[in-house]
Amino acid sequence: MKELLIFIVSHLVDHPEAVSVNEIQKSEKEITLELTVDPSDMGKVIGRQGRIAKAIRTLMKTSAAHDNIRVNVDIMG
Repeated sequence: MKELLIFIVSHLVDHPEAVSVNEIQKSEKEITLELTVDPSDMGKVIGRQGRIAKAIRTLMKTSAAHDNIRVNVDIMG
């Protein structure tokens, strides 16, 4: 999961070296991914009215559902 999120986000931002993901295992079937990007790239990750962030979350949830896992993506500033 972590690698997929890094792959997606690093292609959206100007500073891909600043992309990092912290994976927190909430339970056996639930994961929280904390995404951190360069402050100048926050707008590119969130998008207008949060559309890009929503699309990223949808992709991650769909991928995780294939493995019967619930995933939450938190975008940290």
